[in-house]
Amino acid sequence: MKNILKYCLSLAIAGGLMWYIFKDMDLAAMWAKFENANHWWLILVTLFTIIAAWSRASRWNMLLEPLGFKPSAFDSTVAVFTGYFANQLIPRAGEVTRCGTLNRLERVPVNVSFGTVVAERVFDVVTLLLLIGLAFVLEFNRLSDFFMSLFGEKLGMGAGDGSGRLVLLVSVAVIGIGIAAAAWWFYRKNAERLRQNTVFAKIEGFVLGLIEGLLSVRKLRNPWAFVFHTVLIWVMYFLSSYVCFFVLPESSHLTLLAGLTILIMGGLGMSAPVQGGIGPYHILVSSALVLYGLSKEDGLALATYIHGTQMILMLLLGGISFIITLVKSPKAEDQTTLTHSIPSKNV
Repeated sequence: MKNILKYCLSLAIAGGLMWYIFKDMDLAAMWAKFENANHWWLILVTLFTIIAAWSRASRWNMLLEPLGFKPSAFDSTVAVFTGYFANQLIPRAGEVTRCGTLNRLERVPVNVSFGTVVAERVFDVVTLLLLIGLAFVLEFNRLSDFFMSLFGEKLGMGAGDGSGRLVLLVSVAVIGIGIAAAAWWFYRKNAERLRQNTVFAKIEGFVLGLIEGLLSVRKLRNPWAFVFHTVLIWVMYFLSSYVCFFVLPESSHLTLLAGLTILIMGGLGMSAPVQGGIGPYHILVSSALVLYGLSKEDGLALATYIHGTQMILMLLLGGISFIITLVKSPKAEDQTTLTHSIPSKNV
């Protein structure tokens, strides 16, 4: 019942956001844009999506290999797509579904593969944070205008106020560093007493797990190959969004820097706890596109097109992968000696 309520709440949030976004839009005009779009670019989008999934599967296999498991690249890719398929239907169900699929196809224990997925996600979060930092360096004026439009009015600053942007940025940085330093000092002084609190103990364990996940790459046979696949995954994500600029005439002039901005806004939107990022993705991406000269209508049309094609591809390729999982003969169970005996610290 608790999971059902969470699912219904997620649907309600997504539905409410979509109503708010589209309530004043001319849907007939937007559909006309889609009908006249150059859909041939979707061939490249599909190719980039498949490469990204294969690269993610290859990177996943690198984490599984030190634990004694060597799934085929095909089965791991099928598992990745099946996870994507589940995520479109139920928020946060993709990781468990992915591991369950690999267990069926390759007999890799779910408790083992799930630990590697958690470690893998750590690197994706770090990569996204690095991209956000890079985008702020390269597109400081535009992105600062974006956040000034959200918060600047409350502080008495306009979006075009250059000094105001600098003050806001410096203030946020100083406050953030100050809070982090104070929290670290407090933690060092009171760690033993704080660990008696169940909530704090769980948070501490989670943070330490993230750090351990980052350091685990040092144990890999070829850590640079792991880094290569991490970069390749995000390059494919970037290109999947960027080539969609050429689908609509109104956005065909957008630059690579615009593509970087859309990548990070889309990544933040997809991180929201709703099915497929529905709603938050549209708000963040369409608002960012306005910064690059698109009208509100054109920005929302492009955001809807990019998100819609991604969802269709995930459902299509994920659905095919799910069928493959059902009909493919599972691998003989020859690796069961490592099922539950592997310590979590090795994951």
